[in-house]
Amino acid sequence: MLKKSFLLLVFVIVTLLVACSEETKTDADQSRKKTISIGWPLDIGPLNPHTYLPNQMTAQAMVYEPLVEYNDDGTISPKLAEKWKISEDQTTYTFYLRNDVKYSDGSVFDADNVIRNFNAILENRKAHAWMGMVKHIKSVKKIDGYTVALHLDEPYYPVLNELAFVRPFRFLGDAGFPKNDATSKNIEAAVGTGPWILKEYKKDRYAIFKRNDTYWGEKPKVDEIKIKIIPDSESIALAFENQELDLIYGRGIVSLNNYTYLKDSGNYETAISEPLSTKALLFNTQSGPLQELKVRQAIHSAINKQSLVDTVTLGTEKVADTLFWDAIPYANIDLNALKYNSEKAKSLLNEAGWKLGTGQTIRSKDGQKLELDLTYIATDAIQKPMAEMIQGELAKVGIKLNIKGTDVMVGLHQLMNNEVDINFWRTNGPPTDPHNFINESATPNASGVYEAKLGLAKAKELDKKIQQVLVSTDEEKRSQLYKEILTTMHNEALFYPISYETNNVIYQKSIQEFVPRASEYDIPYTIMDFKK
Repeated sequence: MLKKSFLLLVFVIVTLLVACSEETKTDADQSRKKTISIGWPLDIGPLNPHTYLPNQMTAQAMVYEPLVEYNDDGTISPKLAEKWKISEDQTTYTFYLRNDVKYSDGSVFDADNVIRNFNAILENRKAHAWMGMVKHIKSVKKIDGYTVALHLDEPYYPVLNELAFVRPFRFLGDAGFPKNDATSKNIEAAVGTGPWILKEYKKDRYAIFKRNDTYWGEKPKVDEIKIKIIPDSESIALAFENQELDLIYGRGIVSLNNYTYLKDSGNYETAISEPLSTKALLFNTQSGPLQELKVRQAIHSAINKQSLVDTVTLGTEKVADTLFWDAIPYANIDLNALKYNSEKAKSLLNEAGWKLGTGQTIRSKDGQKLELDLTYIATDAIQKPMAEMIQGELAKVGIKLNIKGTDVMVGLHQLMNNEVDINFWRTNGPPTDPHNFINESATPNASGVYEAKLGLAKAKELDKKIQQVLVSTDEEKRSQLYKEILTTMHNEALFYPISYETNNVIYQKSIQEFVPRASEYDIPYTIMDFKK
């Protein structure tokens, strides 16, 4: 009996020692792995490549890839398609697929899989109607095992830009398709061709992506990326300061005060990307004082834009004198910026007949006071203080500006319904500008641009050019049309560009220096590494 008890005790001790040894080994293996941790305010979602929220674009871009890639300089380069050919009439795009690409489960990426993905996406056209290409696609046909042809009903030049966007035209492995291929409802698994594979996921807590060691392209330098879901921006900053995070990346992830505090501490590395999108004011020209060009120009001259950007964005954004940054395709044109000059603003208002009477602080004309309404998004930490500063600047030249915070859609509908004079507005940024901006300018009830420009003297002429530019097959003519459209909008002062928004990046000194991308969704994890 004693012998049996002794043997049992020995077995238990050996078992515990082995278990401890395995646990220690696991911990050691984990510590040897190079893992970069990043804070993010929202759960990554189900990682469905063909749908939108709650999917986070930054996570979708880690797993799924496009046929072509948009570069920060505005050019398009090969990705899953190694080359392409456009027919003479520009209605057929033939893509020659790479033949060395496999999905993370080992299955083959080929023409059949591309067709299957396109068909699943186009079954849900209505959800993707914001993308101009969708309404022009007639069919997608297989030419051979690694060649597909995309047929359009008429020329639509931004096809490649839209295919490069993070969703919906990215590719899911066959094993990820649900019953009836209804990816608009759900997927079976996140099977992609990208450099990262979802390894572990706890909803609203974290997601761990491991390196895809069979990736066809440049393999990541670190083993894992851990995205920690931290809804509160203050908590993200605190976690970073406590070295629980290696990286904060993106626009608005932490408050500008916290970003500046961490930057000024000197304990971390920081970087700012090239411009992404443009923050601007959109003027409603349908009625009221803003029908007058000189009033719109006076507002441009009355606001000290440099002070506005420096004070509110704390230098993390760049002053914008034109609607688009020069690197945006077709936007590198010579435009004369309206500069801050309060005396010029007063002179323009006087010329327009808006005068200040003795002892008055608000200008008037024909018994009407120069009073305007501006709406801003109530929850936006930047728009509110900007609105307050603009209100003060305009008061100095005799314009009364009433400001009101509201929901994003409420303000937009007010502008479209001619119920407000000025609304905060922003461009989409790459890779969908400027063509998506042109689409919206031609579409009622889209972004407010169509309605806002109705009062312009050249509105009909502008609309004609807008309709022509997207279907133009002549590159020289298209460039000229863009130049004329953007020059007209600039000279008519339809927008007041404020600043170019950027990705603000801060990271621990243990991480090697890297250049952030001018993209809201494509964080360059593959080039990140720890210092040796």
